[in-house]
Amino acid sequence: MIEPIVQAAEEDRLLIEKLPKVDLHVHLDGSVKPETIRELAAAQQQPLPTASDEALRASMQVDEHCEDLTQYLSKFGFVLPYLQTGPALERVAYELVGQAAEQRVKYVEVRFAPQLHRLKGLSIREAIGRVTEGLRHGERTFGTVARAIAICMRSHSDELNKAVVEEAALFLGKGVVAVDLAGDEASFPPERFRRLFADARRLGLPITIHAGEAAGADNVREAVMGLGAQRIGHGVRMLEDPSVVKLVKEMKIPLEMCPLSNIQTKAVKGWEAYPIRRYMEQGIIVTVNTDNMTVSGTTIQKEFDLLAEHFGLTALEAAGLVMNGARAAFLEEEKKRSLIRGFEDELATLGIGPEEA
Repeated sequence: MIEPIVQAAEEDRLLIEKLPKVDLHVHLDGSVKPETIRELAAAQQQPLPTASDEALRASMQVDEHCEDLTQYLSKFGFVLPYLQTGPALERVAYELVGQAAEQRVKYVEVRFAPQLHRLKGLSIREAIGRVTEGLRHGERTFGTVARAIAICMRSHSDELNKAVVEEAALFLGKGVVAVDLAGDEASFPPERFRRLFADARRLGLPITIHAGEAAGADNVREAVMGLGAQRIGHGVRMLEDPSVVKLVKEMKIPLEMCPLSNIQTKAVKGWEAYPIRRYMEQGIIVTVNTDNMTVSGTTIQKEFDLLAEHFGLTALEAAGLVMNGARAAFLEEEKKRSLIRGFEDELATLGIGPEEA
């Protein structure tokens, strides 16, 4: 009896690999290739503090001994000094689309915080413009549809964040599809950002919020009810309050789950506590994403492989998660309909009908 089950699992794994993918939650500065940082450092005449390729990767990527979110976030500090020019931002955005395309990602939303890239004088508008141009170039070259999400930082002043929202609105429909709130969730409760995201809604910007990762379920409730979040980044701690799970289900708020990252940052204690299967069984709209390809040492395929390994994820279930991602995209409506049709057609060629996904 064992051999057919093992064979079936292998068939699922191979089919999952063939599926078209979506990545709705990937950070630009967390997904820079180490060799690119080496080349940027040389071009910018900023010597790297590490010489070997191994040491460079260790400076940019966590290992299995990552203690918490603070240690995880420290990897961004190493990369950011080299992402302070227009050409650098354009290049890494372009390359990220290429990395996504290699994993059969057909649609990607790349998020970044414009205010973090202004140390050498770039304006917010220039930073957003360079990233969106890199994404457009990547889309033309690799065929993966790519859009940007502008991040407001919890630790930044109201003035700095308001400027990001206002500038992002100018790029709505021109490469930017939403705004986000990220950073130290535990130290900066979401209530203080109500006015900021009221402005975002007034300007017509869709909203996704990092919540329920480093703080509890109440932050998810506030993100949805107080800030107007249409999607939630992570949300792994919602199980602490069943009423929040019910709220997210009833309002059909998609979760941007990033399994390996959530394990590495200790947002959950381990795979046995990871809530994705429970969310799926309760009818929550779950999507699977990479978060930070370089920092986590991951790809979208690796994320699905881990879910298959730890939760017995089948190919049909994976196809359903992929379609959740396509339907949750912040893409312009006409292009979104075309994207969904394209996914349905690809799944059909793999023998998976729309009613199954």
